[in-house]
Amino acid sequence: MPAKGKKWMRARTCKVLMAAAAATLFSLPVAASWKDEASAYDVGRLEKIDEARAKGLAEAQSGRDAGVIHAVLDAEARPASAHDLEGAWRCRTIKLGGLTPDIAYSWFRCRIDGRGQGLYFEKLSGSQRLRGYLYPHQSGGYVLLAGLSAKGEPAHSYSGNGPSAGAVTTPDDAVGLLVATGQRSARVEMPYPGAESTFDVIELRR
Repeated sequence: MPAKGKKWMRARTCKVLMAAAAATLFSLPVAASWKDEASAYDVGRLEKIDEARAKGLAEAQSGRDAGVIHAVLDAEARPASAHDLEGAWRCRTIKLGGLTPDIAYSWFRCRIDGRGQGLYFEKLSGSQRLRGYLYPHQSGGYVLLAGLSAKGEPAHSYSGNGPSAGAVTTPDDAVGLLVATGQRSARVEMPYPGAESTFDVIELRR
């Protein structure tokens, strides 16, 4: 083939490959940033996670479940892949500070599944249910933006940037940071969840 023809073929091949790469790039699902979905109030809550944890621990020092709390919170956080997190979990909520020094509830059922373009967290049993999407966080963990609901009532979704009646948030919105603590354990830390407590932790085990 003449040199001119070879040059044209190389240019043509290059254009085809670039077009294919662009088509692949734009066809991939794009994970939304959690800050794009969260209310300003919840962004602020999560930014104060260290403050809320320290305050909750200080208020819970005299409680009967202090040993359990430290075992959960002192475990080193580590990055977790979606594959590691998906599936069924045993879970329990631990409340620090607020109306009572501390309280560790019984074990219930939770689940994390792939849904749409991300991971979806659900607390499936107990008097208080929780469900919402998990968003990648720069720490290697995941931000949980969820809606709270009581057993027997319709499940609530996270309201995010559309809180009701012009309020800065709704009482059913929950925000937390999920991190792995082992191959078969994880936790969700929830700063300033409401008047009932200063800091909540959902312990996850398999």
